[in-house]
Amino acid sequence: MAEIPKEGFIKITAPDRAAVNSAQKAALIRRGNQLFNKGDIRMAKKIFLSLGYTDGIIRSGDFYYKKADYWEAYRLYSLAPAPDRIEYFAKRMAKIVHNWINE
Repeated sequence: MAEIPKEGFIKITAPDRAAVNSAQKAALIRRGNQLFNKGDIRMAKKIFLSLGYTDGIIRSGDFYYKKADYWEAYRLYSLAPAPDRIEYFAKRMAKIVHNWINE
């Protein structure tokens, strides 16, 4: 059975774009990138999700994928959205199920 993420299930809604101007958004994205590069993925992910910063969300998903936390990786890819990575997941899971059936 899959574990519940530490952050719980977060309902993501569209951020209030009027509340953050472009200069503030750029500064927050820079801060998120700094945190990500220092290894504070959790805080960086929160910033990226709050801003709807697709590239950061996908990179966070890639991080979790490499750590074999496929549930969180898929969740982030879905939120980004990253259809290419979701398609990769679907194909990979289909191959696993196919192999199980043929065993």
